[in-house]
Amino acid sequence: MKKPKLAVIGSSSMDLVVTSKKRPLAGETVLGETFETVPGGKGANQAVAAARLGADVHMIGCVGDDAYGKEILDNLKSNGVKTGYVKPVTHQKSGTAHIILAEEDNSIVVVKGANDFVTPDYVKEALPLLKQCDLIMIQQEVPEETVLKTARLCGEIGVPLLLNPAPAREIPDEVIEKAAYLTPNEHEAGILFKGQELSKSLSNYPNKLLITEGAAGVRYHDGSREQLIPSFPVKVVDTTGAGDTFNAAFGTAIAEGQNMKESLRFANRAASLSVTGFGAQGGMPTRDEVERGLAE
Repeated sequence: MKKPKLAVIGSSSMDLVVTSKKRPLAGETVLGETFETVPGGKGANQAVAAARLGADVHMIGCVGDDAYGKEILDNLKSNGVKTGYVKPVTHQKSGTAHIILAEEDNSIVVVKGANDFVTPDYVKEALPLLKQCDLIMIQQEVPEETVLKTARLCGEIGVPLLLNPAPAREIPDEVIEKAAYLTPNEHEAGILFKGQELSKSLSNYPNKLLITEGAAGVRYHDGSREQLIPSFPVKVVDTTGAGDTFNAAFGTAIAEGQNMKESLRFANRAASLSVTGFGAQGGMPTRDEVERGLAE
């Protein structure tokens, strides 16, 4: 099986993670149990996950010229992600994500910082690299116009685009049409396709719209009927980064030439393993771990 070449265009940040038995209500103060700083950002998470799964991964993004930025870059490199297109910007701090882990789920506030400088022009600078890729991945922690430009570029150069539309926001029809794969969760799908039954949305975009449903698995339409690829039950430690692991694993598998069902099963297994460790990247599995998990 060939080693796929992926470009991940997206955010990189430092995650500031608090664990607590209770999630605070508005105006409420609760006591936390632990505090950690761990590298994150949806783009960097997906790049690291794909590299651990055996892909040749190039990250395209921005960090601040600060201590967090250096740590983010060092972490990408140590995980085998190529960083030739990750630039420090001197007039903005690195992005941060402020995460509360409570009641077996997470709540997140993102401060984009340097990630706002992942502009359409900056992506265009990476065009020589993008032309060589088997798949390009992007999320929505970068400017909206960057997502649109990337979709157009992918259409021009004939490289498939996987859009993970998170955080949720409305996106132009042109982006939806140009993306090869669209991977919202149920909440995000409801924003993308307002007022439409999800089953109708799935049938409108067969083998393209993949709606993740947490512990239930992932749902799509194969052109004939709706399919649910079930998840794998595990003991949950931290759900942060599970969606990023799913996207990276699916992108890796589909770029390798695996079929849709195989790719989604591979992605579900990788995501299930990711929630058994702490931090967005802490539980992201290696290729061997996923393959052993599939064989169980």
